[in-house]
Amino acid sequence: MGDRLDVPLPKSNYQLDIVLVGITHPGNLGAVCRAMLNHGFTRLSLVNPQCAVDDEEARNRAKHSGHILQNAKVFSSLSDAISNASLVVGTSGKREIGSKVLKRHFVLPWEFAERIRTLEGNVALVFGEEGMGLSTDELEMCDILLTLPTWEGYPIANLSQAVGHCVYELHRDRILHGTSIIGVEKKRAMTPKIRQILKQAINEFAHSLDSEKKELIGDVYDRVVMRGLPIDSEAERMIGSLVQATTALQKVNGDDDWMRKRRKRVTPSNKPTTSESP
Repeated sequence: MGDRLDVPLPKSNYQLDIVLVGITHPGNLGAVCRAMLNHGFTRLSLVNPQCAVDDEEARNRAKHSGHILQNAKVFSSLSDAISNASLVVGTSGKREIGSKVLKRHFVLPWEFAERIRTLEGNVALVFGEEGMGLSTDELEMCDILLTLPTWEGYPIANLSQAVGHCVYELHRDRILHGTSIIGVEKKRAMTPKIRQILKQAINEFAHSLDSEKKELIGDVYDRVVMRGLPIDSEAERMIGSLVQATTALQKVNGDDDWMRKRRKRVTPSNKPTTSESP
């Protein structure tokens, strides 16, 4: 009844990487691996883990998914763990109110599953330390934020349960819709390099604005753009527009960066033009 059949793993257009930051309990680590394999996912990354992959309790809880532990990648920083991701999704049980709502606009697990159904690329789904969650800085490194629809009276789920809920929804979507259905067009995700350039362009644009809420504006732009899951060609067009807008704002504000660091120029009439001079 509990045996594992020798069958191939289910296929997805995307490659899912479960990323655990600062995990402390070996039992949770093993349970996460079991939940992952229950739903056909095997890629695990650990950032500064506080328990070992060869811990006896972790192995016991993992059961037949011990090979996920054995093959887990270990990183010293979250930035290193997500460096090859086309999309980074952070998780949190904290539902902010007031102005922070704009910075933490969450999607639900089934919405997330639907959005990446036809996406081709590496998707990192990031979970924080037990009892702590992801820090503000870590959440800001993510493109989309996800939360579980738990009851408000007791909203914070156990780590392995949270991972289990997410991979269940992803696998459920895979079963319901398949990944090889005729007529379903695949959508290639941004390459990690283009993703980083786009986020940098958004950040520089926001910081060139004459506003006391530069950081919040930049975060809103980042979240809205990344929720649309742009492809490389779309991202490149946005980058060009953002660079031109940033250059124009820098010139108007008397910022010397528009001359020293930009290939874009603006004419005296404030119409952006392109120059090939360094």
